[in-house]
Amino acid sequence: MDFYNRTGKMAIGSRLRLLTGKVTEDAAKIYELYNIEFSPKWFPVFFILAENGGKTITEIAEEIGHSQPSVTKIIKEMTAADLVHSNLQSDDKRRNMVGLTKKGIEVSKTLETQCADIEEAIESMTAEASHNLWEAIAEWEFLLEKKSLFKRVQDQKKNRESKDVQIVEYQAEYQEAFRALNEEWISTYFEMEEADYKALDNPQEYILDKGGKIFVALYNDEPLGVCALIKMNDGDYDFEMAKMAVSPKAQGKSIGWLLGQKVVDTAKELGASKLYLESNTILKPAINLYYKLGFEKVAGHATPYKRCNIQMELIL
Repeated sequence: MDFYNRTGKMAIGSRLRLLTGKVTEDAAKIYELYNIEFSPKWFPVFFILAENGGKTITEIAEEIGHSQPSVTKIIKEMTAADLVHSNLQSDDKRRNMVGLTKKGIEVSKTLETQCADIEEAIESMTAEASHNLWEAIAEWEFLLEKKSLFKRVQDQKKNRESKDVQIVEYQAEYQEAFRALNEEWISTYFEMEEADYKALDNPQEYILDKGGKIFVALYNDEPLGVCALIKMNDGDYDFEMAKMAVSPKAQGKSIGWLLGQKVVDTAKELGASKLYLESNTILKPAINLYYKLGFEKVAGHATPYKRCNIQMELIL
């Protein structure tokens, strides 16, 4: 076990496979102990058939959480061992039912005694152990169903990398990045419009000089994300959150979220009561981000953009 002490939690899959291997090896010996010619991997399928009688392969696969090809392979092996047979008579002749043979039924009776002994042996181990493995497995299954290990690692990676992101205020040296990042996503999904060229070619005149702000996300000192807070001459809204763009190579580092939070916080500092934005529903990650920031859908506001099909507001 020194190897796993050195690897830490990284090798949880390997360690679980090792434990599974030990239990499976003992399971094979236990079947021999009770004079049953039986493969441990057959047990889930066999149990379902012994408990419920005839079942389809699809029903068995759904109940035990295996794939249909996996169950089909096990059925073939058990058929060769004369434990099950298929094409049973059913009310629906289109359904291929599988059930235990006479030999299979006899084996199931022997297994009842074996299972009782196994249950007692495991209860004995549980009493000796500091932790209840059976309950822990159920708990882990529940937690992984809620959020997979992959998603948890993905979130951890995102949180770690986001700490290296700096949100800074716009300077003239970032004008090229401001334009390029926005032009990249706009050209990918839509086409550049007159209002885009005005803001992106002259951010000082059209955004900053009118009381707005532009923020730049730096990752390892490289500008990989931008977002503007544009002053509005509007009776309902004080500012618009606009021109948010994140480089594809920087996605997964929470840059959009950090920029959005910075814009919202700055709007509050400037005394704004409502924040407005325009987008398109084809941009699902962006829409999800806006909802996460607290924006809600509104309608009826005039827009200079042909691509706009959703308007949102955030009450500050």
